[in-house]
Amino acid sequence: MSEKKRDGTKSLGLGIFVGIVMLCYSIWRIFFTLPLPGKEGWLAFFGGLLLLIAEIFSSYEAMTHYLAQRDVWEPEMPEIPEDWYPDVDVFISTHNEDTELLFKTANACTMLHYPDPSKVHVYLCDDTARPEVEELAKKLGVGYFGLKNNKFAKAGNINNALSKSHSPLIATFDADMIPKSNFLMETIPYFFLPRMKRDEEGNWLEKSPEEIDEKEEVGFIQTPQAFYNPDLFQYNLYAEKRVPNEQDYFFRQVNIGKNSTNSVLYAGSNTVISRKALEEVGGIATGTITEDFETGLRIEARGYRCYAVRKVVAQGLAPITISSLIKQRVRWGRGCIYSLRKVHLLTNKEFSPQLKLSYYSCRIYWESFSRRLIYILSPVFFLLLGIPLVVLNLRQLLFIWLPYYILYSFLLRHVSSEIRDARWSNTIDTIMFPYLLIPIWAEELHINEKKFSVTAKSRDLNEQNEFYLAIPHICLLGISLLSLLFAMRALILHRAFGLIIMTAWIAVNSFSLLMAIFFMKGRINERGSERFRADIPLEILAGEKPLEGRIQDISEGGFAFWSSRALELDTEGEKELCFRIKDRDYTALLSGELISVNREKKEKRWVYRVKLSGEMDWETKRQYMQIVYDRDNPLPQKLSEDTSYFDDVLKIMDNSTREREEQRRRLPRFRVRVKCRLEDGTELMLEDFNYRYLRLSPLKGARLPKRLVLYKGTGYEVNCQRSGLRNGIYKITNSKALLKNQSFLEKLREWEKKQK
Repeated sequence: MSEKKRDGTKSLGLGIFVGIVMLCYSIWRIFFTLPLPGKEGWLAFFGGLLLLIAEIFSSYEAMTHYLAQRDVWEPEMPEIPEDWYPDVDVFISTHNEDTELLFKTANACTMLHYPDPSKVHVYLCDDTARPEVEELAKKLGVGYFGLKNNKFAKAGNINNALSKSHSPLIATFDADMIPKSNFLMETIPYFFLPRMKRDEEGNWLEKSPEEIDEKEEVGFIQTPQAFYNPDLFQYNLYAEKRVPNEQDYFFRQVNIGKNSTNSVLYAGSNTVISRKALEEVGGIATGTITEDFETGLRIEARGYRCYAVRKVVAQGLAPITISSLIKQRVRWGRGCIYSLRKVHLLTNKEFSPQLKLSYYSCRIYWESFSRRLIYILSPVFFLLLGIPLVVLNLRQLLFIWLPYYILYSFLLRHVSSEIRDARWSNTIDTIMFPYLLIPIWAEELHINEKKFSVTAKSRDLNEQNEFYLAIPHICLLGISLLSLLFAMRALILHRAFGLIIMTAWIAVNSFSLLMAIFFMKGRINERGSERFRADIPLEILAGEKPLEGRIQDISEGGFAFWSSRALELDTEGEKELCFRIKDRDYTALLSGELISVNREKKEKRWVYRVKLSGEMDWETKRQYMQIVYDRDNPLPQKLSEDTSYFDDVLKIMDNSTREREEQRRRLPRFRVRVKCRLEDGTELMLEDFNYRYLRLSPLKGARLPKRLVLYKGTGYEVNCQRSGLRNGIYKITNSKALLKNQSFLEKLREWEKKQK
């Protein structure tokens, strides 16, 4: 058995107790609270039955999730000799993605660390056989597998590559997933877990032949599908600094929990998979739109040990339009249901009971979006139409339903993690359910989706408005608020205190619907590429001696750097500056334009923003892209503690209505506030200065002349000419000479020290 890193265990006794309570509650609901057709009517009966089924499945889902998280662990990565590292084929699957997107992924794959780089074989697997992709492969020095008339989408593409390659291990990447340089070093050793063990001192040793268990042979290692840009839930809801990526919950908690039952889901990318395991199951599964999901299930059914690990070693681009997100989730949901039906999950004797239970919970998840609609409409039916979906009195409400609900909420909090809580899950489900209901149930009724749809990953600024997608949420919010008014009226006029719970129910639904409307309202995409936090030394090649700074954030289009002192950067007449960046194994010599300078008073430093200009040569581009992307994800890894319904709504409203006033200064500005006297005795106040311009204000009723000279006779005269930009603004006509004047530079240092 492999070594394990445990995250702690949850009490089995608590799980049994809650399970018994849930069973008793379900029996009570079935036999004592269901509306009867002859008394409350058939509509009440069917509505009540749907609500009952929704509650039962919610309880089942909560319990299975609790049990899955009861013994959470991930394998420890063994330390293996360098000569053990085998040949590895790296497959980058592409359908119609832009070559610029492909370049970043393929470029990163050519720079993967490995003891013997000649054992790493990178291939661009192109199922449309595009000449430009083949040309890209040649320029990068990687292999190319072009495929025409592909009838099996991504599965056919990978299977074609399998038939033309040879390595025992295969790393698979989607076109947008950029691996970090340590990807292989953080995944390959896991395949040697069956051969390794720890001694009493914790050192890794090779097992004897008698100790090796062939049943522990590793099938695949699934790493998280992380993203370097905020997903739409983070971005549209202004939560990119407070909430982790929505997919983090699955890859860093749910899938990790599946290690204990050997039911880890293969996600198709950011994975290393055994060629032997793939060949035993006939390659990547065809005839399904979620080929990776089905392939993983078949490999695990063959007895291979498959693991999910938490460490992020590759990052991609999350969908950036709501319509592409919906298409992606529809494909996932329909593909999951179709594949489970195709393999006869519940009746197939190849699958263990644990495997069946774990994979069936995936199906229940996609069906859960129907429950969201039921939970929203149930109180509306009673308050607006007078149709009771549950028959119970106040005493039963207070002494049976309420304690059960508190226990159920406790269980949800108990299985919630630092990544996701029940409130955020409700918000996401409320956003998505209107567009998943029909496709999911169409699939349940065997109305299949045959076409494979690739999630769009192209990036455009100011995408089209998709607010029309909020129409279902607006309608549901309207009737929910109307129901809330009816409930409040009955509560006040008739003292129907049983409606307090109904009122709280509607209020929670309304907040989730409001969040969904904010989500669909969207948010303008202001960036062509993502900005990453960084701490990289920078050389500014200006003058005889390079100036130094430190990059604090970086993107494909530019970077920001800081300096503890104002830098004398003369950009007049030559907009471009030269920069040298050295970061780990990468070096890039770049040219760029200084677009703004601001002083951070708290940190007492100057921050400069640079926009890259000119076209990079091939090698510089390769190096710079690695500097940008070969780093840790800057987005939150934990859910912020200050999130609540009210807090989230207020933050969204504040951020979406507040106008951003960004100062765009090309040069540092000093707030000087010193008196100056001209030759004719006129007194002026020098307010501020930024090397090329200064601002003056008159004293004692003085008038500002068109031209003037400050500090005349000092050896660093400042020649000024009034600018048409604004009253009191003067252009310094001898700024270049001043920047070479040592006396003037000493004066600048005096002004800089006065900055607060």
